[in-house]
Amino acid sequence: MPAGEERAIRRRIRSVVSTQKITRAMELIAASRIVRAQQAMVAARPYAERMQDVVRELAATPEAQRHWIFAGGGDRSLVVVLGADRGLCGAFNTSVHRVAEELLGELGRSGPAPDVITVGRKAKAYFRFRGREVAESLEGFTDKPRFEDAQRLVEAISRELETGTIGQIYLVSTHFLSVGTQRAERRRLVPLDLPERKEKPADSTGHEPGGTTIFEFEPEPDAIIDTLLPRWLEAEVYLALLESAASFHVAQQRAMKAATDNADDLIKTLRRRMNRARQDSITTEISEISGGAEALRQAESGDDDSGRPDIYVYPNAS
Repeated sequence: MPAGEERAIRRRIRSVVSTQKITRAMELIAASRIVRAQQAMVAARPYAERMQDVVRELAATPEAQRHWIFAGGGDRSLVVVLGADRGLCGAFNTSVHRVAEELLGELGRSGPAPDVITVGRKAKAYFRFRGREVAESLEGFTDKPRFEDAQRLVEAISRELETGTIGQIYLVSTHFLSVGTQRAERRRLVPLDLPERKEKPADSTGHEPGGTTIFEFEPEPDAIIDTLLPRWLEAEVYLALLESAASFHVAQQRAMKAATDNADDLIKTLRRRMNRARQDSITTEISEISGGAEALRQAESGDDDSGRPDIYVYPNAS
């Protein structure tokens, strides 16, 4: 039995070592992709911020205030969930799904059941398992999104808006704060809530450099609003996709590192068990050899009387 146990432990050690090599490789790949994802995110952020500045100025015009993107439209809501195509990333997908479920529950209690658009295979499979109908699903680009992918997502959102019943659009994604902090959150895109302008302090001459940027619209705001706002929506969605991709790579790198460390601890534990099983096997063999040698010694010295006939002495009957 100890010898069989030792062989079983050896096989399990080989299996764990193979798994550890895979998790270690995935950890290194994810770590290398984090840098590229951060660079893409940083490169896209100024464009999105500048587009928001333009929209902020556009929102100050009376024509824009009457537009549906600021005033709202129908009574139904649309929830866009940004997940991942793959797992092995810790609680990344679970956190997004939990926030989405909370939002859908709140919207369902206060009005009609919202429509859902998912990004990523995991989000699609989750809502299918929950029995919730998905209006449209996009997948295959969550780990390395492109601007064309953001345009595809905005087109899917636009198709829902063409029904004329959508009045609110929510985006559920993972916000990338830093390499050590990512948070799943929800954000309302429509009706648009723009933050107040941040006035910069005046310089020593009393002027206010860069306090407010004055835009001159050509043609009039009501003529360009339908063209500008989709571009702004594409920029916001693209930045959210990049932040989600960077957060996914960080979560996967962290999860694979934990799996590699756990595999190393398991290998150490299995090796200790194998050594104990080997020692038990050696001790058993030594005991058997010692017992056999002792039996031979007794047989050769004649101390063993097992082969002698039994002699019985009867008393004299007289």
